[in-house]
Amino acid sequence: MANLKLGKLPDRTPSKITITVNADLDQSLKDYAALYRETYGESETVAELIPFMLAGFLEGDRVFAKARKEGLPAAGMSEKSRRLPGPGSERD
Repeated sequence: MANLKLGKLPDRTPSKITITVNADLDQSLKDYAALYRETYGESETVAELIPFMLAGFLEGDRVFAKARKEGLPAAGMSEKSRRLPGPGSERD
């Protein structure tokens, strides 16, 4: 049997989430849930799979891991405001 990137989910207390996605992503998530069921013989809803997919994505992102280790930029600052020079800064 093939191993999916997402391993078999551990026992857990189910929780409900709400997310809005486009039609293509919705179909992809449903297809993944179907392949998960076929691979592991257990049916999991898309809502149950998403938190583990996101965790796996974040754990596999080396740039994100490095940024967390070095300390992320101040929370609440928009990307645009981080790029703008501060008061008293010279602009070219």
